[in-house]
Amino acid sequence: MKSPLEGIQVIDLSRVLTGPFATMIMGDLGAEIIKVESLGTGDVTRNWGPPYEGELSAYFMSANRNKRSISIDLKTEHGQEILCKLVQSADVVIENWRPGVAERLGASYNDLKKINPKIIYCSISGYGQDGPYRDLPSYDLIIQAMSGLMSITGGKESEPYKTGVAVADLFASFYALSGILAAIRVKELKGQGQYIDISLLDSQVSVLVNIAMNYLIGNQVAERVGNAHPNIVPYQTFNGKDGRFVVAVGNDSQFNSLCKAIGSPQLKDNPKFSTNDSRVKNRNELIDIIQRIFLKKSRDYWIDTLQKYEIPCGPINNIEEAFQIPQIMHREMVVEIKDLLTSQKSKFVGSPYKFSETPIKYNYYPPKKGEHTKEVLSEIGYSKEEISNLFLKRVIE
Repeated sequence: MKSPLEGIQVIDLSRVLTGPFATMIMGDLGAEIIKVESLGTGDVTRNWGPPYEGELSAYFMSANRNKRSISIDLKTEHGQEILCKLVQSADVVIENWRPGVAERLGASYNDLKKINPKIIYCSISGYGQDGPYRDLPSYDLIIQAMSGLMSITGGKESEPYKTGVAVADLFASFYALSGILAAIRVKELKGQGQYIDISLLDSQVSVLVNIAMNYLIGNQVAERVGNAHPNIVPYQTFNGKDGRFVVAVGNDSQFNSLCKAIGSPQLKDNPKFSTNDSRVKNRNELIDIIQRIFLKKSRDYWIDTLQKYEIPCGPINNIEEAFQIPQIMHREMVVEIKDLLTSQKSKFVGSPYKFSETPIKYNYYPPKKGEHTKEVLSEIGYSKEEISNLFLKRVIE
């Protein structure tokens, strides 16, 4: 084995972000990903630009490396036949259509398990495959709003905000990935496939973690606290003399070190601040004291000083500054991948997985739509003449 998921074949019927991001990770881990796209535009994110690299949007490129693309009209009988042949030898199918679409296309779990009883089939949708909201349309923004996430994001006096990236989509993507990996393990042990139903709303509620438990245990309805933490103090942004930075004091020992670092060791002995519970109760008074001290010197001075005392802290970087961090470069979080068709090399965000024995490989540049249609169909037994006829009939592109 040269990669963790080598030998696993995935039929990716998904588009946009939730499914494609999960299958890209599986591709990074060595699985063979066959991305099935519709005729015409294919995955709509191909056109979600600028910016573009050639004809590919940066958005599409962010979730579609390490895949081969085929373009099929699944609304046709011949297109459905192609899908059935693909599924015969596949391990996983993943889709993120609205509930009911897979059934209309003859591509549901019940349809495909007749062809391959051991298939693992993962559906991702806004609200899940059952329940009163099942058929409602949904996007990441809607889920962030409905789940309560937006209500706790933003400043105390600001309107609710969504996060800077589509986290509801991405959390569902990670749950889909982990669910599929668990199902692969079950298949290895028991020789059976199964159906996985992933909901964006379920996933987002799940990752409310402590905020959710504060409500369920203490009946506390969280409010927006900006960049502060509802349960830990001090844990927020501060202003230095020339710029903003963050400090995250996670326990009493770190608070004691902070008091020494800022030249106010007496604060740790004040009963108002000596424990985290007391600091939460007296948050405003303590933050005002610390902030006045921080304003006396530069941001970089405080970051250097606090780091010497092993206090978690850091600058608030923009995206360009983040990618210039030496640690990011050292950890190979920026990689170059070559397009074998054009010899174009492009930069990508690297995988965070660091395996000692089965390192991540970047074998495929994000594909052009239908780039591998002929290749894949030939592999599953179609002759050149049959493939040509399917092109003429507009079943494939």
